[in-house]
Amino acid sequence: MTAGVRQEPREADRPRTPRRLRLPTLLALLVGFAGVGYRLALILADAPPSNSDEATMGLAALHIARGDDFPVWFYGQAYMGTLEAYLAAPLVALAGPSVLVLRLPTLALYALFLLLSWRLTRRLGGDRWYALLVVGVLALGSDRVVKNQLIAGGGYPELNPAGAALALLTVALCGGGPGVRLPRWAAWGLVAGVLLWVDPLILPYVLTLGALLVAWRRRELAGRAGAVLGGALLLGVAPMVLDNLRHGRDPLTAVLAASGSGATAGWVERWHGGLVVGPPLAMGFCSPGRCAPWQLWWAPVLLVLLVLAAFTAWRALRRPVPPASAGRRVSAGVRLALLGGAAAVLAAYASSSAAGRTPLESGRYLSCLAVAVPALLWPLWQAARPLVARLVLRPGGRGAPGPDRPDEASVRPAPGRLVGAAPVRAVVAGVGAVVVLAGMPGTQAGATVETIRAAPAAHAEADRHRMLVDALGDLGVRHARGGYWTCNRIAFASAEETVCAVVDDDLRPGFDRLPAYRRAVAADPDAAWVAPDGSPLAARLDRQLGPGAGALRVITIPGWRIYLPRR
Repeated sequence: MTAGVRQEPREADRPRTPRRLRLPTLLALLVGFAGVGYRLALILADAPPSNSDEATMGLAALHIARGDDFPVWFYGQAYMGTLEAYLAAPLVALAGPSVLVLRLPTLALYALFLLLSWRLTRRLGGDRWYALLVVGVLALGSDRVVKNQLIAGGGYPELNPAGAALALLTVALCGGGPGVRLPRWAAWGLVAGVLLWVDPLILPYVLTLGALLVAWRRRELAGRAGAVLGGALLLGVAPMVLDNLRHGRDPLTAVLAASGSGATAGWVERWHGGLVVGPPLAMGFCSPGRCAPWQLWWAPVLLVLLVLAAFTAWRALRRPVPPASAGRRVSAGVRLALLGGAAAVLAAYASSSAAGRTPLESGRYLSCLAVAVPALLWPLWQAARPLVARLVLRPGGRGAPGPDRPDEASVRPAPGRLVGAAPVRAVVAGVGAVVVLAGMPGTQAGATVETIRAAPAAHAEADRHRMLVDALGDLGVRHARGGYWTCNRIAFASAEETVCAVVDDDLRPGFDRLPAYRRAVAADPDAAWVAPDGSPLAARLDRQLGPGAGALRVITIPGWRIYLPRR
């Protein structure tokens, strides 16, 4: 009876269809490469402009590469770990000191952040189209955003990828059965520990995600998992702990002092800087150096979204689900933890005097709000998804989602909920969500264009600085005095062939992050002075020009004035 029946091939004998990237995944790759390429082009164009803080991190990398020093903290302070210096040190050893070698590791960290954000969005229940949206929002880069991501000035470039990694590990540890997950517990503890050493700005995320782990896996944490996590955490914070034991320095007190806790700033100024200017600046809505009134629309939207997204996540967390759908509760819990961390970051910044005194520059303290983007935009996507599916993803057409493509089918509205049949309230909510989602990249794109337009000026300034360093070398200047934003740039660019002591505009000693430079300069009677052309320091030094002994003579190069003592 079976003679005429064709036997089905076994699983191993079946021809395998090559896996092809789905359209949203391919688009996300292209957008991600564009975001990385855009930042690489900025770096090659010497943008954003470097400064002495970045040069200080470069000097730490130079000392590590030479084996001269292995600093725990950013020189001159007892907080902000030097992870960026250790990442750049091998490149500095190979290629010598330059801004490019300092920023290649930060560029790699940004690329890692995009990848982790895509993965995190998918693990939190988002479909590939939503993950594409998240990558697109994070790919654009205004002035403040690319400064946070690319300048190796300490702390900021590594916060976002590490925060996204913590969230991903939390999803993995809360989901599924106990299993053998000790490596993940170790990774969570190590990443959290390193983050606390590098920059405590990420502490709110560590606390909220850690609280979720305790709530979900407290029995597991009471055993070997807790010991492994604790040991890895101690390993990550070991540089900070050992330094504290050796020198008695308290990083928390130093951070509070640096944030302006002792300075005067009214609450109105703090709330305006922290809640009105800060969020649009941190999300890349503002032009270089300013936030126009029309670019501040994101501030109230962010506050509403925080509440709405938290309420949505809480409802999903409390809703009973069958065991097979337990992953939805995990996703909701992690989203709620991310939103709680973002709200704590925002509240801490808005209560600091830095938000009121220097809102445009201090907006960098909100850079880690980007970690919560996959959770923050979730209610907008949920409201906009039926409308997007109806207008963009043509059901039944070629390339449209279908039952054999479950991921993309998830963006198609369910029967009876198509836009034409949806309640008016759902249509209005969908239209509003689409407007906000379209307005975000639109506003970011405008700010990104302004950043690109500013790149030639940054390149010209970097050229003038290279001419200054070359001129000092040609003149045989080994020791100099200059302003804070001048000195360490010269020392790093010259590989410490020329070292510099900081002075203020009245020629009084300033803040030297490396005191050894001041001692070396003080011992040289022929030490030069360096000042930007047209600066108050240059005007002060011009008064000492003259032909007699003890007076100064000046050598001018584009953008700079070099003063040499007459003998």
